[in-house]
Amino acid sequence: MSHISVLLHETVDALLADRNTGIYIDGTFGRGGHTRLLLSKLDTNAQVYAFDKDPQALEVAYQLEKEDPRFKIIHASFADLQQEMNQIGLFEVDGIMADLGVSSPQLDQAERGFSFMRNGPLDMRMDNSQGPTAADWLMSVDEEHLANIIYQYGEERYSRRIAKAIKNAGYITTTAELAEIVKVAHPKWEKNKHAATRTFQAIRIEINKELDDVHAFLPQATDLLKSGGRLAVISFHSLEDRIIKQFIQKESTLAEDDGWGLPQKIKDTRKLKKIDRIRASEAEVKENPRSRSAWLRVAERLEQKGTE
Repeated sequence: MSHISVLLHETVDALLADRNTGIYIDGTFGRGGHTRLLLSKLDTNAQVYAFDKDPQALEVAYQLEKEDPRFKIIHASFADLQQEMNQIGLFEVDGIMADLGVSSPQLDQAERGFSFMRNGPLDMRMDNSQGPTAADWLMSVDEEHLANIIYQYGEERYSRRIAKAIKNAGYITTTAELAEIVKVAHPKWEKNKHAATRTFQAIRIEINKELDDVHAFLPQATDLLKSGGRLAVISFHSLEDRIIKQFIQKESTLAEDDGWGLPQKIKDTRKLKKIDRIRASEAEVKENPRSRSAWLRVAERLEQKGTE
């Protein structure tokens, strides 16, 4: 299955807000769908930078660099956004977008080890040039910590039973082995959902530090935006969406009192204004079922008044 960019036009249109020039960042290049559409709407003076740590995504990005001089790829996680941009002398940009989660090519290639639908080595690393594989991590982690990860990141109620079965199995080398162990250990399957879905999600999130990266990315992105610049982030599960929602809420809310119910003069420290929350349309979900859980949240950078 080729990669279909989710909420493609909605994301790019929200990011640009009727502009056709400026400096923009795609925090998750993937296969470049959002970046290519963005470039097509920008004038010759614009610049687009993208981040990715997946070697296969980088191959696609390097080819785009040759095709379009306005584009530059950075081999790094978007968690290093501010540091990487500052190193090339950029301290302000007009818009930043990110499409979180795993891309279709990553899921569909058995050798990447992301999916229980295709048997392959139990890897799960987005950057498979470094760090422990899922197989190695499962062998080294203790049972209690594994159960906590499956519960927290997979929201799996039978996490302790599943963790025990995984640890009792010894070294697990393939996705099919892991899926079968979880399936046997799981006492109650959800309708229309494989028993291993939540466990695979949890292990993948832990291996790639996905939620840590989102926590690191959001404040850096906000600080890099010019006044009026847009932040547009697509998430695919409730854990990511909750982080984004709470961050935007916190940065767009003005405190009203001192905690004792007494009015006081306070500094306006709000950095963002909520703009929109968008779901994939019925037509998009029909064409690309993976978009059914996607949420796009959009916020705009406020001018820092610095007044009491």
